[in-house]
Amino acid sequence: MKVRTRFAPSPTGYLHIGGARTALFSWLYARKHGGEFVLRVEDTDLARSNAESVNAILEGMSWLGLEYDEGPFYQTQRFDRYKEVVQRLLDEGHAYYCYCTKEELEAMREEQMARKEKPRYDGRCRMRKAPREGVDPVIRFKNPMEGITVVDDMVRGRVTFQNSELDDLIIARSDGTPTYNLTVVVDDWDMGITHVIRGDDHLNNTPRQINILKALGVEPPRYAHLPMILGPDGAKLSKRHGAVSVMQYRDEGYLPEALLNYLVRLGWAHGDQEIFSLDELIELFDIEDVNHSASAINPDKLLWLNQHYLKTLGTDHVARQLSWHMGQRGVDPACNPPLRDVVEAQRERAKTLVEMADNSLYFYREVETYDEKAARKNLTADSAPVLQALHGALGALGQWEDGPIHQAVIDVSERMGLKLGKVAQPLRVAVTGGTVSPPIDQTLRLIGRDRTLKRIENAVQWIETKTVDNA
Repeated sequence: MKVRTRFAPSPTGYLHIGGARTALFSWLYARKHGGEFVLRVEDTDLARSNAESVNAILEGMSWLGLEYDEGPFYQTQRFDRYKEVVQRLLDEGHAYYCYCTKEELEAMREEQMARKEKPRYDGRCRMRKAPREGVDPVIRFKNPMEGITVVDDMVRGRVTFQNSELDDLIIARSDGTPTYNLTVVVDDWDMGITHVIRGDDHLNNTPRQINILKALGVEPPRYAHLPMILGPDGAKLSKRHGAVSVMQYRDEGYLPEALLNYLVRLGWAHGDQEIFSLDELIELFDIEDVNHSASAINPDKLLWLNQHYLKTLGTDHVARQLSWHMGQRGVDPACNPPLRDVVEAQRERAKTLVEMADNSLYFYREVETYDEKAARKNLTADSAPVLQALHGALGALGQWEDGPIHQAVIDVSERMGLKLGKVAQPLRVAVTGGTVSPPIDQTLRLIGRDRTLKRIENAVQWIETKTVDNA
């Protein structure tokens, strides 16, 4: 039997991290067993589903690198198939028309609650033979009234449900559109899904879906229900805990590899190992090793992982990810210096791509202002002669490389009898606008000879103007 898993989001919002973890676990399980991973869009909620959310889900999957083998399939394109299955259930006596009005159902619910009973449909239309004038009926599945339904869950173990506690759920609305519990059953059946990995908020739906499959004579897939993800405070994850959309993590400068590594550790572990390549995850992951307890997000852990991947992933790969952030800042990443060189210079001192991008703008934009504190300390009347000496030494270099640049700065320092910091720091402020950058030789090399010399000239002119103004 070929393993086939699926990820089936509803396009009523963005791809959040809970959904992304479900997709990741389903993808890993399929890859580990040489199976196939299917993407299905459950868009039958016509009032809430929208194209923007579909695109956000596809974009999130693409950014994470969770490629699917089949799909995306859209439930709205399968309505004829659902109607066919509903009619079969009716014909074979496994479903019936329910003519109860909204008011009658509400009265039923209130009476049950008054008797301290669990509110549920009592099956009063099960034996109705004649239609009811003026009422558009729904169609309900005739759930078994006795016995048990067992879910051999791959995460939670054996979970038993009393059929008497499961009411006759609606499988088609009064307008004929199918409901979730019907469509998901038909889709999993038609698509040959062997393993359903999803959040444990679906666990109570599972016995109902198993009973529908049994009524159709279909062997149910194996189920694995993942525990929820909590906020750092142990409360249910919400927007107040920060970024919950996958693409928001991208916008905040995280690498997809860091987020994947982070998500897989929310509920799964392999000894004390913290960092995994995708190949390692495919080899080591097993859904049965997932903890059945909820996991809390830890933003500090994600930041630590992201910093690790910024330092260790291939330079060209990080540069491609950085390119998007530079474009967001109005920088054409095709301009000099090459982004891969910027990554090499900055990767040891940045925790996110946002930080790397913000700290690299001076490589592409001219310095129009200086940090006030940095200028007050380093761009003074005393530093003007130092900058002029540097301008001459750097301008005379035959090669614009790290070694000769570094030596030229040292030579000026020794010739003027100054500590290296008294030379390098005014130079750094002159060419970057601030006091933080990679080593000064790397910084100047990346900025380029002509722009470096021009920025030194501008800094000297700024000092002279300031000196005149203060006289």
